[in-house]
Amino acid sequence: MRWQIITSLVAAATSCTAQSRRSAAHDGSSGYRQRDPRAMPPVGVSHDHWTRDGSIGQKFADEKTAKFAINGSALPDVDFDIGEAYAGQLSISDDPDGENKFYFWFQPSPNPDAKKEIVIWLNGGPGCSSLEGLLQENGPFLWQYGTFKPVANPWGWHHLTNMLWVEQPIGTGFSTGKVTATSEEDVAKQFMGFFKNFVETFSMQGYSVYITGESYAGMYCPYIASAMLDTNDKTYYDIKGMIIYDPSIIDGRLQGDITSVPFVEYHRSLFPFNDTYWAELHEMDEKCGFAAYREKYLTYPPAEHIPSELPGSGVGCDGLLFEIDDAISLLNPCWDIYHVATTCPLLWDNLGFPGSFDYLPKGASIYFNRTDVKKAINAPENVTWAECGGSVFIDGDSSAPSANTVLGGVIDRTKNVIIGHGELDMFLIANGTLLGIQNMTFGGKLGFQRRPTEPFYVPYHHSHEDSALAGAGVFGTAHTERGLTYVGVNLAGHMIPQYAPSAAYRHLEVLLGRIDSLSSTDPFTTDNKVPQSSQPLGNGTAPQGWAN
Repeated sequence: MRWQIITSLVAAATSCTAQSRRSAAHDGSSGYRQRDPRAMPPVGVSHDHWTRDGSIGQKFADEKTAKFAINGSALPDVDFDIGEAYAGQLSISDDPDGENKFYFWFQPSPNPDAKKEIVIWLNGGPGCSSLEGLLQENGPFLWQYGTFKPVANPWGWHHLTNMLWVEQPIGTGFSTGKVTATSEEDVAKQFMGFFKNFVETFSMQGYSVYITGESYAGMYCPYIASAMLDTNDKTYYDIKGMIIYDPSIIDGRLQGDITSVPFVEYHRSLFPFNDTYWAELHEMDEKCGFAAYREKYLTYPPAEHIPSELPGSGVGCDGLLFEIDDAISLLNPCWDIYHVATTCPLLWDNLGFPGSFDYLPKGASIYFNRTDVKKAINAPENVTWAECGGSVFIDGDSSAPSANTVLGGVIDRTKNVIIGHGELDMFLIANGTLLGIQNMTFGGKLGFQRRPTEPFYVPYHHSHEDSALAGAGVFGTAHTERGLTYVGVNLAGHMIPQYAPSAAYRHLEVLLGRIDSLSSTDPFTTDNKVPQSSQPLGNGTAPQGWAN
């Protein structure tokens, strides 16, 4: 999920051809009417009808799992019980005492619909920890940027199904051993060894498996899913579907330099450059051939495959996105390439990375590096944890981008793949992801045959505390063809479950088959008493990603 992603994908391509409740006095609008939450449509998800059922018990507790059990009421700084949970290191080989081990966190679901199924979550990097996803995106508790303490997550994916967060490959987070991977095939082999041991430990043979993730997991997830499908082993690897968010699926230049100028132009109010610099950007966009390239290849249906040689080999063309990054950082020092609407002040982050660069205030500590936390979560106390660590590949990842290789096959074999993209992400730009889709064959055809226009609807839902608010209504644009769904998400950056948790929750409901479509106005399955829109929804509302 970090800067190394672009260089990794370029190398791969080369090798393979709050609601802020200010008083009216703060802005001088004395006639401003204070917002009354009771008058608003309901927001937040209520799971009281089953999460407080004391009869649920410990579903996976036995002699084999006992050493991984976490005391859900004794996590440091967490003043509530997160429920049944397991974590620790597990070998990736047949040798239970082998030196190569993945660290995992398993959160069983109390939802009665979560029968024999499990969802895997992977963060990207390469080398970024999935504990980031656990703590700040879709885990049972949240400790997000600038917030006072952890809070219960009403949008935790464990409310829908059994969840597994895994730090991988070897060298990531608390996953220890010798770094040997040179390709995504090696990554898949490591993961499958771990996952077989996990299934045997928790007696989950025959479970339906869904794999999800974000950023460089656009490489991890398709390659792992493809390798699992290749085994035809439904005892351990019964893959049923996949979600990848803001994914690395093609040459990084397509998701960066080549699509950067229209992104900045659309979000012009967030990039208040002077006229001279705007003229330079548009000149470079034309001179480098980027504008003509988008006009030719970002079409519905696509006319032809994208040529292997990309435009922009001239001076000033390679690295245009980074030049824009430098320019906007002068105007907005707190600018965040992962969420371009971010402004100062820079919020503290208990993981030490609240945006585009490291930051930890004096006196603060990184949560997963604390001795008391490591002890509570069965993590190796001699490992210094980092959100994004060192190299997890020897001399980089030699594999071709997934859209050029295995992704189409995963779509064809599962008929259940969702690619989501946050509108405010400039680290990997939506138009670039769509260029990858339009260059990929799936279901016997090249790319989408129709331009995405359908509305993506997030149901209204019951109220929660201000620490866990999330939006509702038409929240973007979705489109489905031949087993692939693309969804552009409004108000979200690179990490969709972090910035738009209710949207991501809806995506998971669709992936699991609980809801038929992202345009459905059916209520959340875990909060089904709230009235929904009865009016026509119209078209989708996420413009970034459809325009050239």
